[in-house]
Amino acid sequence: MDLKDSLSKFKQQQERCQSSLASIAASASKPKHRAQPVNAPSAPPRPSQPIKFSNDTERLQHINSIRKSPVGAQIKLVIELLYKTRQAFTAEQINETTYVDIHGNKAVFDSLRNNLKVSYDGRRFSYKSKHDLKGKDQLLVLIRKFPEGLAVVEVKDAYPNVLEDLQALKAAGEVWLLSNMDSQEDIVYPNDPKAKIKVDDDLKQLFLGIELPRDMVDIEKELQKNGIKPMTNTAKRRAAAQINGVKPKAKPKKQREITKRTKLTNAHLPELFQNLNT
Repeated sequence: MDLKDSLSKFKQQQERCQSSLASIAASASKPKHRAQPVNAPSAPPRPSQPIKFSNDTERLQHINSIRKSPVGAQIKLVIELLYKTRQAFTAEQINETTYVDIHGNKAVFDSLRNNLKVSYDGRRFSYKSKHDLKGKDQLLVLIRKFPEGLAVVEVKDAYPNVLEDLQALKAAGEVWLLSNMDSQEDIVYPNDPKAKIKVDDDLKQLFLGIELPRDMVDIEKELQKNGIKPMTNTAKRRAAAQINGVKPKAKPKKQREITKRTKLTNAHLPELFQNLNT
């Protein structure tokens, strides 16, 4: 009996020890809150993080900045949309795409409706070019209506790839694409298929053998003698340059392939003689 009592007491002691260890472990895992004295200095505040706007807030700010921008800036946004897409948009669709509120701003609506580059049918807005062309065939028909030349600037916004079509027409021999020396702008001329004739070699040599005056002023005088009005006025331009103290720029010499004389004859139309020696 003494042995059994001793074992029983030993087990009870082990259970009490395990219970004590479990309570100690549980208390150690909890965070300890230390009481601060009343007069103790408070901990320095953490630096405030910058406020981050949500995507929706940023979008609203962007919309507000557009609608408060000048009327001209809003008109530019709309015309760029119409020009790039070449589609007709309602005021609501323009608002969804560019955030320009046409119905909510009378000045924007009136300016857009009266703009020369905008067509308005009472419901939809679309881009309006000077010449309504849909492709290369219509472009060629238009060019042939201007035998004295058509400025490229007048058709460059007719449709998206109009400049590529002009180069294609030039490569096919349908048009001449030349630059005006005074205005520095490109002019396109029709190449009339009726004018395609075969020229004898003797006539070519006779044409190439005619020397032109070396001074542009003399060339203009010769044109006037023959009843032809020159497209330039070199004497007037030189006089204006002297008054303003502007020195004429020396033109770099260009190498010509035909003869030494051809650099003084019809130098503004090199394409006409590129195959004369063949």
